[in-house]
Amino acid sequence: MDKYENGLQIREEVIGRKASQLVTDSLADIAPILNQKTLLAFDEAKTRGILDMKQREMITITTLLTQGDTPSQLRIHIQGALNVGMTRDEIIETFVHCLPYVGFPRVLNAVSVAREVFNKD
Repeated sequence: MDKYENGLQIREEVIGRKASQLVTDSLADIAPILNQKTLLAFDEAKTRGILDMKQREMITITTLLTQGDTPSQLRIHIQGALNVGMTRDEIIETFVHCLPYVGFPRVLNAVSVAREVFNKD
């Protein structure tokens, strides 16, 4: 299996097959290289073995929160965090922990996105 196939398999495990296909479809006609880059990132994340996927998703949702204006990606990675074993409480606590560093607006926005994801279950 090559790095792209492995990355696709890992991405599907983390964010789900449907979300993974949406990523592929959304980039196919305009920037397919970005899809390939995401596959390589998932391959590398898993094969490096230093951090597990739960830790990586925690870092990802934190980074997305701190950037602000990333609700689409945050939705995908909150679901990914749940898929790799983070609990709802851990996700919210991760966001709360960011409060003194990034402020109320970004934390509240992230919690709002989390509510959307949690309510889909």
